[in-house]
Amino acid sequence: MQFLYHSSSGDPLLEIEGETYKYLFRVRRMKQGSLIETRNLRDGMLYIYRVQSVGKREALLELVSSQESSVIPLKSLHIGWCIIDPKVVEKSLPALNEIGVAKITFIKCAYSQTNFKIKKERLEKILINSSQQCGRSSIMQIEFANSLYEFLQNNPESYLLDFSENRVSQSGDIETIVVGCEGGLSEDERTLFDSKKRVGFDTPLILRSESAAVAVASKVLL
Repeated sequence: MQFLYHSSSGDPLLEIEGETYKYLFRVRRMKQGSLIETRNLRDGMLYIYRVQSVGKREALLELVSSQESSVIPLKSLHIGWCIIDPKVVEKSLPALNEIGVAKITFIKCAYSQTNFKIKKERLEKILINSSQQCGRSSIMQIEFANSLYEFLQNNPESYLLDFSENRVSQSGDIETIVVGCEGGLSEDERTLFDSKKRVGFDTPLILRSESAAVAVASKVLL
Protein backbone atom coordinates (compact mmCIF):
# COMPACT_ATOMS: atom_id res chain seq x y z
CA MET A 1 0.00 0.00 0.00
CA GLN A 2 1.51 3.34 -1.11
CA PHE A 3 -0.80 5.42 1.09
CA LEU A 4 -4.04 5.18 3.05
CA TYR A 5 -7.16 6.74 1.53
CA HIS A 6 -9.36 8.74 3.89
CA SER A 7 -11.92 11.23 2.62
CA SER A 8 -11.11 13.59 5.52
CA SER A 9 -7.34 13.55 5.02
CA GLY A 10 -6.09 17.06 5.86
CA ASP A 11 -8.18 17.41 9.02
CA PRO A 12 -6.21 17.82 12.28
CA LEU A 13 -7.52 14.46 13.55
CA LEU A 14 -8.69 11.32 11.76
CA GLU A 15 -10.78 8.56 13.31
CA ILE A 16 -10.02 5.10 11.93
CA GLU A 17 -12.45 2.21 12.24
CA GLY A 18 -13.95 -0.76 10.38
CA GLU A 19 -11.93 -2.55 7.71
CA THR A 20 -9.30 0.18 7.64
CA TYR A 21 -8.71 -0.29 11.36
CA LYS A 22 -8.37 -4.07 10.95
CA TYR A 23 -5.89 -3.66 8.11
CA LEU A 24 -3.68 -1.11 9.87
CA PHE A 25 -3.63 -2.56 13.37
CA ARG A 26 -4.20 -6.28 12.88
CA VAL A 27 -2.58 -6.91 9.50
CA ARG A 28 0.11 -4.19 9.37
CA ARG A 29 0.59 -4.24 13.17
CA MET A 30 0.75 -0.44 13.46
CA LYS A 31 1.15 0.87 16.99
CA GLN A 32 0.78 4.11 18.92
CA GLY A 33 3.36 6.55 17.56
CA SER A 34 3.51 4.96 14.07
CA LEU A 35 3.46 7.36 11.10
CA ILE A 36 0.90 6.83 8.32
CA GLU A 37 0.78 8.56 4.91
CA THR A 38 -2.74 9.39 3.70
CA ARG A 39 -4.50 11.05 0.76
CA ASN A 40 -8.04 12.23 0.04
CA LEU A 41 -7.57 11.76 -3.77
CA ARG A 42 -8.84 15.29 -4.40
CA ASP A 43 -6.07 17.82 -3.78
CA GLY A 44 -2.81 16.08 -4.70
CA MET A 45 -1.50 16.45 -1.14
CA LEU A 46 0.22 13.76 0.90
CA TYR A 47 -0.65 13.96 4.60
CA ILE A 48 1.47 12.44 7.36
CA TYR A 49 -0.34 11.35 10.53
CA ARG A 50 0.92 9.90 13.80
CA VAL A 51 -1.14 7.27 15.62
CA GLN A 52 -2.23 9.09 18.76
CA SER A 53 -4.26 6.31 20.39
CA VAL A 54 -5.45 2.80 19.60
CA GLY A 55 -8.64 1.32 21.02
CA LYS A 56 -10.19 -2.11 20.55
CA ARG A 57 -12.18 -1.07 17.47
CA GLU A 58 -10.99 2.40 16.55
CA ALA A 59 -7.87 4.56 16.47
CA LEU A 60 -7.17 8.29 16.41
CA LEU A 61 -4.55 9.83 14.11
CA GLU A 62 -3.02 13.29 14.55
CA LEU A 63 -1.80 15.35 11.59
CA VAL A 64 1.96 15.91 11.68
CA SER A 65 2.77 17.42 8.28
CA SER A 66 1.66 17.67 4.66
CA GLN A 67 3.26 18.23 1.27
CA GLU A 68 2.27 18.69 -2.35
CA SER A 69 2.94 15.31 -3.99
CA SER A 70 0.88 14.71 -7.13
CA VAL A 71 1.41 11.37 -8.85
CA ILE A 72 -0.41 11.62 -12.17
CA PRO A 73 0.04 10.10 -15.66
CA LEU A 74 2.08 12.08 -18.18
CA LYS A 75 -0.70 11.79 -20.79
CA SER A 76 -4.48 11.89 -20.60
CA LEU A 77 -6.91 9.37 -22.11
CA HIS A 78 -10.70 9.33 -21.99
CA ILE A 79 -12.33 6.00 -22.95
CA GLY A 80 -15.92 5.86 -24.12
CA TRP A 81 -16.77 2.25 -23.28
CA CYS A 82 -19.97 0.69 -24.61
CA ILE A 83 -21.56 -1.04 -21.64
CA ILE A 84 -20.60 -4.69 -21.06
CA ASP A 85 -21.08 -7.06 -18.10
CA PRO A 86 -20.31 -5.04 -14.92
CA LYS A 87 -18.42 -8.01 -13.46
CA VAL A 88 -15.99 -7.87 -16.37
CA VAL A 89 -15.63 -4.11 -16.00
CA GLU A 90 -14.81 -4.49 -12.31
CA LYS A 91 -12.02 -6.99 -13.06
CA SER A 92 -10.48 -4.72 -15.71
CA LEU A 93 -10.81 -1.43 -13.84
CA PRO A 94 -7.68 -1.72 -11.62
CA ALA A 95 -5.46 -2.30 -14.68
CA LEU A 96 -6.94 0.72 -16.47
CA ASN A 97 -6.45 2.84 -13.35
CA GLU A 98 -2.82 1.73 -12.99
CA ILE A 99 -2.11 2.42 -16.67
CA GLY A 100 -3.39 5.96 -16.10
CA VAL A 101 -6.77 6.33 -17.85
CA ALA A 102 -8.19 9.71 -16.81
CA LYS A 103 -11.88 9.06 -17.43
CA ILE A 104 -14.26 6.33 -18.56
CA THR A 105 -17.71 7.16 -19.89
CA PHE A 106 -19.99 4.14 -20.07
CA ILE A 107 -22.22 4.36 -23.13
CA LYS A 108 -25.52 2.64 -23.87
CA CYS A 109 -24.85 1.35 -27.37
CA ALA A 110 -27.08 -0.55 -29.77
CA TYR A 111 -25.64 -3.95 -28.81
CA SER A 112 -25.25 -3.31 -25.07
CA GLN A 113 -27.49 -5.62 -23.06
CA THR A 114 -30.19 -3.58 -21.36
CA ASN A 115 -30.05 -5.64 -18.14
CA PHE A 116 -26.46 -4.57 -17.43
CA LYS A 117 -26.33 -1.82 -14.80
CA ILE A 118 -23.05 -0.13 -13.90
CA LYS A 119 -22.91 1.00 -10.25
CA LYS A 120 -20.69 4.07 -9.94
CA GLU A 121 -20.25 3.77 -6.17
CA ARG A 122 -18.91 0.21 -6.50
CA LEU A 123 -16.46 1.24 -9.21
CA GLU A 124 -15.19 4.14 -7.11
CA LYS A 125 -14.39 1.76 -4.24
CA ILE A 126 -12.38 -0.41 -6.63
CA LEU A 127 -10.55 2.67 -7.92
CA ILE A 128 -9.70 3.83 -4.40
CA ASN A 129 -8.19 0.43 -3.52
CA SER A 130 -6.27 0.40 -6.81
CA SER A 131 -4.91 3.92 -6.24
CA GLN A 132 -3.73 3.00 -2.75
CA GLN A 133 -1.70 0.18 -4.29
CA CYS A 134 -0.28 1.96 -7.37
CA GLY A 135 0.22 5.39 -5.76
CA ARG A 136 -2.01 7.40 -8.08
CA SER A 137 -2.98 10.64 -6.33
CA SER A 138 -6.25 11.39 -8.15
CA ILE A 139 -9.22 9.15 -8.80
CA MET A 140 -10.35 8.23 -12.32
CA GLN A 141 -13.58 9.96 -13.36
CA ILE A 142 -16.64 7.83 -14.11
CA GLU A 143 -19.47 9.19 -16.29
CA PHE A 144 -22.40 7.85 -18.32
CA ALA A 145 -23.96 8.58 -21.72
CA ASN A 146 -27.37 7.42 -22.97
CA SER A 147 -26.16 6.89 -26.54
CA LEU A 148 -23.08 7.08 -28.73
CA TYR A 149 -24.59 10.11 -30.45
CA GLU A 150 -24.85 11.90 -27.10
CA PHE A 151 -21.26 10.98 -26.26
CA LEU A 152 -19.97 12.35 -29.57
CA GLN A 153 -21.91 15.59 -29.11
CA ASN A 154 -19.81 16.17 -25.99
CA ASN A 155 -16.60 14.64 -27.41
CA PRO A 156 -16.55 15.45 -31.15
CA GLU A 157 -12.83 14.61 -31.62
CA SER A 158 -13.26 11.00 -30.51
CA TYR A 159 -11.64 8.09 -32.32
CA LEU A 160 -13.22 4.66 -32.73
CA LEU A 161 -11.26 1.48 -32.01
CA ASP A 162 -12.25 -0.74 -34.92
CA PHE A 163 -10.85 -2.92 -37.69
CA SER A 164 -8.85 -0.39 -39.67
CA GLU A 165 -5.62 0.07 -41.60
CA ASN A 166 -5.06 3.20 -39.52
CA ARG A 167 -3.02 2.03 -36.54
CA VAL A 168 -3.48 3.33 -33.02
CA SER A 169 0.28 3.84 -32.74
CA GLN A 170 0.34 5.98 -35.91
CA SER A 171 -2.59 8.26 -35.11
CA GLY A 172 -0.83 10.99 -33.17
CA ASP A 173 -2.17 12.15 -29.84
CA ILE A 174 -5.42 10.30 -29.16
CA GLU A 175 -7.19 11.88 -26.20
CA THR A 176 -10.62 10.22 -26.49
CA ILE A 177 -11.44 6.81 -27.99
CA VAL A 178 -14.56 4.63 -28.12
CA VAL A 179 -14.36 0.91 -27.41
CA GLY A 180 -17.34 -1.20 -28.46
CA CYS A 181 -19.12 -3.94 -26.53
CA GLU A 182 -18.93 -7.67 -27.37
CA GLY A 183 -21.21 -7.30 -30.38
CA GLY A 184 -19.32 -4.28 -31.69
CA LEU A 185 -21.17 -1.25 -33.04
CA SER A 186 -24.15 -1.12 -35.32
CA GLU A 187 -23.71 0.25 -38.86
CA ASP A 188 -25.61 3.39 -37.87
CA GLU A 189 -23.18 3.95 -35.00
CA ARG A 190 -20.13 3.35 -37.20
CA THR A 191 -21.27 6.00 -39.67
CA LEU A 192 -20.93 8.58 -36.91
CA PHE A 193 -17.14 8.33 -37.33
CA ASP A 194 -15.12 9.59 -40.28
CA SER A 195 -12.83 6.91 -41.73
CA LYS A 196 -9.79 8.87 -40.51
CA LYS A 197 -11.12 8.60 -36.97
CA ARG A 198 -11.26 4.78 -37.07
CA VAL A 199 -8.12 3.09 -35.76
CA GLY A 200 -7.10 -0.48 -35.10
CA PHE A 201 -4.31 -2.78 -33.90
CA ASP A 202 -1.72 -4.55 -35.99
CA THR A 203 -3.17 -8.02 -35.37
CA PRO A 204 -5.61 -10.37 -37.14
CA LEU A 205 -6.98 -11.56 -33.78
CA ILE A 206 -10.31 -10.45 -32.37
CA LEU A 207 -10.05 -8.97 -28.89
CA ARG A 208 -12.70 -9.04 -26.22
CA SER A 209 -14.01 -5.63 -25.24
CA GLU A 210 -12.08 -5.54 -21.96
CA SER A 211 -8.86 -6.71 -23.66
CA ALA A 212 -9.26 -3.98 -26.27
CA ALA A 213 -9.75 -1.32 -23.58
CA VAL A 214 -6.60 -2.33 -21.70
CA ALA A 215 -4.61 -2.69 -24.95
CA VAL A 216 -5.53 0.74 -26.33
CA ALA A 217 -4.86 2.39 -22.98
CA SER A 218 -1.40 0.78 -22.91
CA LYS A 219 -0.65 1.86 -26.48
CA VAL A 220 -1.63 5.46 -25.88
CA LEU A 221 -0.36 6.04 -22.34
CA LEU A 222 2.68 3.83 -21.78
